[in-house]
Amino acid sequence: MGTTSRIDLSGALWQKASHSGDSGGQCVEVAENLPDLVGVRDSKMPDGPVLLFPAGEWSAFLAGVRDGDFGS
Repeated sequence: MGTTSRIDLSGALWQKASHSGDSGGQCVEVAENLPDLVGVRDSKMPDGPVLLFPAGEWSAFLAGVRDGDFGS
């Protein structure tokens, strides 16, 4: 069995998307100031779970969003 490490998120600077004001409270917050990681959480549950992504993968995801790679 592998070991589980805990990542200290106490210094995370959470930001909502600029378009979240019209979302009716349905938005996520992103912390991009973590070493080599990006955190994503539900803005309605700030003490809830956090998804962590390697910073390079997050950048690639954002590029895909900007390029319209995810349809519709």
